[in-house]
Amino acid sequence: MTVLHTARLRLEPCRPEHLSGLHEMNRDPAVMRYITGRAETLEETQAMIERVQARWAELGYSWWSFIDVASGQVVGAGCIQHLGRDRAQPLEIGWRLRQDRWGQGLASEAAQVMAAFAFETLQAPLLCAVCHPDNPASAHVMKKLGMVYRGQERWYEMDTAVYEMDRAAWRARAAA
Repeated sequence: MTVLHTARLRLEPCRPEHLSGLHEMNRDPAVMRYITGRAETLEETQAMIERVQARWAELGYSWWSFIDVASGQVVGAGCIQHLGRDRAQPLEIGWRLRQDRWGQGLASEAAQVMAAFAFETLQAPLLCAVCHPDNPASAHVMKKLGMVYRGQERWYEMDTAVYEMDRAAWRARAAA
């Protein structure tokens, strides 16, 4: 399982030791507002970790816990997974952060290394991202990553704004 690093974060594949930190984030209604619209239970977070571990074992990618290097705390989570969890769809990048870590550039920092993993390690031809249309902060991270707006589509039982970037665009940005 792949561990990724940034200046301030260590991205570790989600595992049982992260349960407390992940649940602390996922039980915050503000964090989950645009994701599920409700706080997550401890049992739901536990089930998510089990699903994610199975995907890592099977596919070699899934969700990471974002560990703050300075404190060792779980401060977020992010993924490379198939859009709609459907292997016929392109890869999707996603993230969430603890509310006390919003606005610090951590989502962009993590998104950079996750996108590099998708394009360079997995050789993804295309990477997508979705967000609730009322979530400008997430859309900002997508644009900052270099993704372009594709349109509104229905994913995860809600209307979403969809952004995308292909490998050629990623390489051009990386070379600039």
